[in-house]
Amino acid sequence: MPQHARFTRVCRDCAGFASALVTTGARHLDGTRATVRVDCPTCKGTGTARSASVLVQAGR
Repeated sequence: MPQHARFTRVCRDCAGFASALVTTGARHLDGTRATVRVDCPTCKGTGTARSASVLVQAGR
């Protein structure tokens, strides 16, 4: 019997790249750039979408 791979649902808005670092343009005293971490608002930084059973429970 064949083994089935688990299907991980990827967020449609961020395509799995849930977090990004954005430079602010400023620099720290040691010369490195100041960055801000921004998470995807849809998946809250997880990169995966909720399952359909969690979103909608209709039918029997």
